[in-house]
Amino acid sequence: MILIFGGTTEGRIAIDTLTEGGKPFYYSTRGALQEIDNPLAKRLVGAMDAPSIVDFCQREAIRLIIDAAHPFAEQLHQNIGTASLQLKIPVLRLERSYPLRSPDITYCDSYAEAIDKMLQDGVQHLLALTGTQTIGKLRPFWEQRPTTFRILEREDSRAIAHREGFPLDRLIYYTPELGEDAPIAQLRPDAIITKESGTSGGFIEKIEAAQRAHLAVYVVKRPSLPSHFISVEGQHNLYRMIRHYLPDYFPLKRGYTTGTCATVTAKAALMAILEDVETMEVEVALPQGERITLVLEEIERLAPNKARASIKKDAGDDPDVIHGHLIETTVELVPGNEIRFLHGRGVGTVTLPGLGIPIGEPAINATPRETITQELRGLHPKGGIAVTISIPDGEALASKTFNPKLGIVGGLSIIGTSGIVKPFSHEAFVNSLRKECNVAFALSPKHLVINSGAKSEAYIKKIYPFLPSQAFVHYGNYIGDALQIAQECGFARVSMGIMIGKAVKLAEGNLDTHSKKIVMNRDFLHLVGREEKVSPATHDLMDKLTLARELWSIPNLKERNGLLLGFLRHCHQVAQTQLTTPLTLHLISEEGKEILTYPSLSNEEKG
Repeated sequence: MILIFGGTTEGRIAIDTLTEGGKPFYYSTRGALQEIDNPLAKRLVGAMDAPSIVDFCQREAIRLIIDAAHPFAEQLHQNIGTASLQLKIPVLRLERSYPLRSPDITYCDSYAEAIDKMLQDGVQHLLALTGTQTIGKLRPFWEQRPTTFRILEREDSRAIAHREGFPLDRLIYYTPELGEDAPIAQLRPDAIITKESGTSGGFIEKIEAAQRAHLAVYVVKRPSLPSHFISVEGQHNLYRMIRHYLPDYFPLKRGYTTGTCATVTAKAALMAILEDVETMEVEVALPQGERITLVLEEIERLAPNKARASIKKDAGDDPDVIHGHLIETTVELVPGNEIRFLHGRGVGTVTLPGLGIPIGEPAINATPRETITQELRGLHPKGGIAVTISIPDGEALASKTFNPKLGIVGGLSIIGTSGIVKPFSHEAFVNSLRKECNVAFALSPKHLVINSGAKSEAYIKKIYPFLPSQAFVHYGNYIGDALQIAQECGFARVSMGIMIGKAVKLAEGNLDTHSKKIVMNRDFLHLVGREEKVSPATHDLMDKLTLARELWSIPNLKERNGLLLGFLRHCHQVAQTQLTTPLTLHLISEEGKEILTYPSLSNEEKG
């Protein structure tokens, strides 16, 4: 078992990471305010001292501790450190991202040092953004100089201020929608003090607001951690270290997208040109900002201004046709100041609209273009760079994919929106889905809402605002399994949020909509079009579609909506066979601006 100490954004990252393992784990917080909806997380509430941690870990056979608590939870870090040394249990410290320390900011090792510096500097009115727990620590300052504390609007926070004897009329409350500039404009202090709480703690926003108002800024440095803690940053690095210490925890191995491989090789090639070194281990940022390091296969200097680097694609346990094959990138410094992506062997050419890439361009998606550009500009801010990505076996491998049907000819695509490939076994996903549905039934037996993912859920929640968050469950691609589980649980009613890409597959009878198994069938589109009696012009447009989401762009709105509702009717016929209870479908546009419902909802059903 694994024990997480959380209560933070990082705690939620740890939960998301461990969920991939499909095994139960413990999640400990001092207070009960943070909601945890995950059915695998066994919640623990209340402070734990070192003996309590030792006793719990021995009793529950804890093999790994993840410290994802607030960086200023100093006593907790020490308790975890003492207990883990006694038990010889490794501790992974999931760290926040911290910006580089600026010379324009006064950093202090303690509150006492901060008080001395602020008094010496003549601070006359201080806005304290350090929280109610620090009111007592800053007492020597606020007893001498006007000070306002911004705190959370909670009774326990006011009680702490009252207990410390702090004037309640010098409290203001945190209001997220007003931002960090509002309290500064309201109070007009000449300085702020805050904690080095990292990017997820809003540190950057506080500093920038103070600097816009030309205020002095004092920052209390984050406390040091026990020396034996292993610090990691980001979800994938946490996953990697969990796998290192508990190799059997995750049933399937993650891998890297072609976009990440192309980014690493492009950076390595440019480093070889600019630094005249062959660096075989290269660090790059994933699209979300997390930095990872990959090992190159080969780097070759081709000319003074030209180099090539290659890597073997590691897709983990994902059934990717490129797994184990080489991805090569050649980088050349050229005249001008643009970064241009050129055609390389085995990378396809775009021949149809709808992919977000101009026709005639190499099939390198937007996210890999952005990550490559970011890394190259970090090394070479100005000047022209030609980037040629190649997959030597790409043209032959492409015949095993759906690329030709999407209008990508001559090779494969360089894709990847997250940079990481997360494979889920069908069994593991369904087991997790069943647990989530059981929790949902316990809290909302009359109504379950299933969605393809977080994006569709965000839109569909607006239709059912009265339902608890646990009533919304993701089906991914496994629509049939989700419906069967809903039937087994006995929900009185089921609603489904779906986007058009999955809808056209489900409408044809495919209860598993994974793109590796099924793609849009244009003949079926025309069949539904004939049923809905759309015009020849609309049939012509359907012939030109590359992706199903382009159906939303049909200019004749009456025909478009009739066609989309036709798909929904087919979806309903297919999905309702899995249920004996009523089913409502909601077709959601890509931006969530339009939602079509079948059958239509009554006012009672809308809540």
